[in-house]
Amino acid sequence: MADEAQVLETIRAIARAELELERPVYPSDDLLADLGLDSLGLTVLAVGLENRYRVKLSQEDALGIRTVADLAALVARRTEASA
Repeated sequence: MADEAQVLETIRAIARAELELERPVYPSDDLLADLGLDSLGLTVLAVGLENRYRVKLSQEDALGIRTVADLAALVARRTEASA
């Protein structure tokens, strides 16, 4: 089970290592507008989180996700549900 702070750190690590983002990543950042992620970037982020936390993120999940905080909260809820 992971809390939102742990998931946020993982998102930051993936953003640095896999997406090569140079800027800091904040919970309030919009995934598209602020981080500039395209569909490939979003997929890389989702797969990284799925692999790290052993959860499944679906297309339907993406509909309610706009910010880094939204994504962290979703993954934290999924890890809680699968525990």
